[in-house]
Amino acid sequence: MKRIFYLLLTVFVLTSCSQYQDVLKGEDITKKYQLAEELYKAGKYKKALRLFEQIVPSYRGKPQAERVMYYYADTYYQLEDFHLAGYQFERFVKSYPKSDKVEEAGYKGAKSYYELSPRYSLDQGETTKAIDKLQVYINLYPESERLSEANKLVAELRQKLERKYYEIAKQYHHRGKENYKVAIKAFDNFILDFPGSIYKEKALYYKLESQYLFAIGSYDQFVKERLQIAQKYYKNYHKYYKTEGEYLEKATELAEDINTRLQEN
Repeated sequence: MKRIFYLLLTVFVLTSCSQYQDVLKGEDITKKYQLAEELYKAGKYKKALRLFEQIVPSYRGKPQAERVMYYYADTYYQLEDFHLAGYQFERFVKSYPKSDKVEEAGYKGAKSYYELSPRYSLDQGETTKAIDKLQVYINLYPESERLSEANKLVAELRQKLERKYYEIAKQYHHRGKENYKVAIKAFDNFILDFPGSIYKEKALYYKLESQYLFAIGSYDQFVKERLQIAQKYYKNYHKYYKTEGEYLEKATELAEDINTRLQEN
């Protein structure tokens, strides 16, 4: 019985493959469309895509075009080809703004850009684009059932940007003497751009430390003035972290040393 079962299965597979190849190589657009839809619904996206690629030009302007174009875009999405999925979903939204699939297409298009966002240490152009696309979706569909997930994705992407720019500023700090002024400027920009960041305390502390190290490494005539600036930076840190903070002890030690040096001057 097993041998008969496997024989029948082999015949079925070969017949299916032969049918697919016949349709793929044939000229009948209707058969291509019907088989592409069957394969799409069966989750056989690679095979479906080859057929959709052949028939999309033929269906432009026809009643079935909306359905074909949605399947076409979603096939790329299911295959995780997010560059083309994002592009095709955007085309769909522009071409069929009244479609009952337009919200879903808008979300999947925006999420495609989210999927293209690289790890924080790489260029974040795609991350910024993804935030913009998701924000457009959120603004257009404030009552959507996907709103919570869209907001979650935006928050994740923004945190990635925060880490990127925080790490850039910290790298300047760690490079030493010649880079402290650049580090301070970078931390200032970071705090302005991301006032509610989870890295805010770190940024305030390293800004203080950069100014402190910059001051004590200066020529004698500049030390006092630069220590006074560091003192202001400590007060700013202390305004937010008076009683607790990861860097409170270190910041307090710097403040005490700053006060001692200023008294000696």
